[in-house]
Amino acid sequence: MSDQKKTTIVLFSGDYDKAMAAYIIANGAAAYDHEVTIFHTFWGLNALRKENQVPVKKGLMEKMFGKMMPRGVDKMGLSKMNYLGMGQKMIKNVMKKHNAMPLPQLVVMAQEQDVNLIACTMTMDLLGLQKDELLDEIEYGGVAAYIGEAEDGNVSLFI
Repeated sequence: MSDQKKTTIVLFSGDYDKAMAAYIIANGAAAYDHEVTIFHTFWGLNALRKENQVPVKKGLMEKMFGKMMPRGVDKMGLSKMNYLGMGQKMIKNVMKKHNAMPLPQLVVMAQEQDVNLIACTMTMDLLGLQKDELLDEIEYGGVAAYIGEAEDGNVSLFI
């Protein structure tokens, strides 16, 4: 067993503010030399979606899910006070005013710090998401992939 500290995060939420918290914690832990994994499942998978539409063959139900879910982190709504998208625009303005890093940049930073981004394959199947629709250079796995990372973890979070 190594002395390397590990942080694992399950990102279940598809809310902008909750995803932001997950990525701020992940980047902070990586900066403190933790080996970090974010396991994206259910609505948290939207954080890994590419912003542009990717032509893939889907059935009717998968097409419907694809249209209802936000494409990428920048399109996610707030968990509270979203007000038909106005809340998200307001929080982005406040963040810009205070020079806080926006969520899309936090995702890039996490990738640059070698944070292990895992997409849950079972949920991908349920929601009809395909690998081509998700960011490049991420990993894919099921519960076993998460448990493998978490079992030696020092910090485990569910967001």
